[in-house]
Amino acid sequence: MSGHSKWATTKHKKAVIDAKRGKMFAKLIKNIEVAARTGGGDPSGNPTLYDAIQKAKKSSVPNDNIDRAVKRGSGLEAGGADWQTIMYEGYGPNGVALLIECLTDNRNRAATEVRTRLTRNGGTFADAGSVSYLFNRKGVVIVPKGELSEDDVMLAVLDAGAEEINDLGESFEVVSEPTDLVAVRTALQGAGIDYDSAESSLVPTMTVPLDEEPARKVFKLIDALEDCDDVQNIYANADISDEVMAAIDE
Repeated sequence: MSGHSKWATTKHKKAVIDAKRGKMFAKLIKNIEVAARTGGGDPSGNPTLYDAIQKAKKSSVPNDNIDRAVKRGSGLEAGGADWQTIMYEGYGPNGVALLIECLTDNRNRAATEVRTRLTRNGGTFADAGSVSYLFNRKGVVIVPKGELSEDDVMLAVLDAGAEEINDLGESFEVVSEPTDLVAVRTALQGAGIDYDSAESSLVPTMTVPLDEEPARKVFKLIDALEDCDDVQNIYANADISDEVMAAIDE
């Protein structure tokens, strides 16, 4: 019986992962479509589209899906939705500040879903401007460590406008001004350094340290929000130590 239970549990976990993967694919495709619509369908002349495609490829999104998204976005193929970007602000457990970025074709549905998931998971909706001032727009490139040292990465990006390099455990995070993002990414490519993603992101200016219990609650809330089709990105100012992460992962 225990063997069967284990198999059933594993199967369930795999189903959850596959479902999440499906949602992740949909979000990456949406990014490509919007980037193509905004800046044209040629990645060489549209850095945002280039980065969206690279991120999708790294996440194993099939090339056919990527090509179709570019065509829909640039108007070469019918079926593109009128995606609008909306930023909602809120608070999670322990006063953690949240910015919830939606890409939606139905503002009312997005607002209702976000509000419902916030309130059901210990969060609250906040007025516009009450949270956003706690974040700055930055260029963020994630570089897998492999054999690289922090010095290797620093040497490659220092003259390209990188402001700081953070050790995330299995990868490095290279932070710059958004206007220097392409230069930083290009410098890494020139140095032969692989990267996982390069995108404009919101980085908190101050953080809220969390112990294990509140960290679990925040992750539960973020999971619920990420499960919403309209939610594209979630930015939070939670500071969770390696020890707390390890305890949560057990």
